Amino acid sequence: MSTVTISAQDINKLRQATGAGMMDCRKALTETNGDFEAAIDWLRKQGQKVAAKRSDREAKEGVVVALTSADNKTGYVVCVSCETDFVSKNADFVAFAKSIAEAAVANDVKNIDELNAAEVNGAKVSDLVNDKLAAIGEKIGISKFERIEAPYVASYIHGAYRMGVLVGLDKESAEAGKDVAMQIAAMNPVAVDAESVPAEVVAREKDIIVEVMKQDPKMAGKPDEMIAKIADGKMNAFFKEQTLLAQAFVKDGSKSVADYLKSAGDVKVTGFKRVALG
Repeated sequence: MSTVTISAQDINKLRQATGAGMMDCRKALTETNGDFEAAIDWLRKQGQKVAAKRSDREAKEGVVVALTSADNKTGYVVCVSCETDFVSKNADFVAFAKSIAEAAVANDVKNIDELNAAEVNGAKVSDLVNDKLAAIGEKIGISKFERIEAPYVASYIHGAYRMGVLVGLDKESAEAGKDVAMQIAAMNPVAVDAESVPAEVVAREKDIIVEVMKQDPKMAGKPDEMIAKIADGKMNAFFKEQTLLAQAFVKDGSKSVADYLKSAGDVKVTGFKRVALG
């Protein structure tokens, strides 16, 4: 039995993230002792097709800027968060976020701490953030930072600075870089290919598939070995939908992203980063 008080705000947050009903969300949070991510998995294990957002790279409001170094070998994504869209859409705030991203490039920073310590016109970024906070009256800060290195890096900013994507390629190809970045923005893959999906993600998805199958009356009495084999087959569908190279190419659904890259000069994707506002 849960010892955590489940508030209406908690329930609404889960509803917003999954699209599940109020009572189902309350039940999920109760069963998982208020653990938000576990509650999403609980709903999925009940067979609900929830809109399970991956929230590791999301912020409520702010500005996301993606830039590359002059030689296109390093890319940076910076999210400067704020509380309201009124601030995030303000031209001065957008310019402020851009200046911080440009500082990331100029100083080749590796993480948020290095970025906060970097300087813009002689002032530390952390001090500029505090000054902006005092001037605006909203809580702001550098909430997300991603960096990628490759022989060629393409950057893409989508939806009025609401999402930034970086794509690393094994050779220079501006067109392929842009096309793949737009694919990542639209389809939000979990990894480049099946082999690069983290083991914990594979285990989590397979566990959910198995639990759903066990609740299917048609599977009653079936041996665990058979269920596991069927689950492996269903995982192939997951990899096709959720890994970049196997996904249908958004510009031409008759081919996969892997097919497109082969036709674009046998370009290889070495990695990617995607940062989006919630």
